[in-house]
Amino acid sequence: MAVPARKVSKTRGATRRAHLALSAKAVTKCPNCGEVIKAHRVCKNCGTYKNKQVIEEVEKLEEVKPEKKESTKETKKVKKEKTEIKEKVKKEKSKKEEK
Repeated sequence: MAVPARKVSKTRGATRRAHLALSAKAVTKCPNCGEVIKAHRVCKNCGTYKNKQVIEEVEKLEEVKPEKKESTKETKKVKKEKTEIKEKVKKEKSKKEEK
């Protein structure tokens, strides 16, 4: 294994790491609504990009998200119904076997 002959000084190590600093993210204001957004992205608030309407109705997209929660409730109902049907089938089979 390679082992350094001498200890690297603090200043030499610091100068080597001088270019590793983090830079701030490029953010701009939306020209349409004034919302702070990342550069070169569609505005999530109004749906514009380069002063052109890209997303027609942002509100409709937000309304779609809660519907997913309702669908999980429906799947739970369906699962309960399936388990009930399976239990009924098992009971019928056990009654037939007893006879």
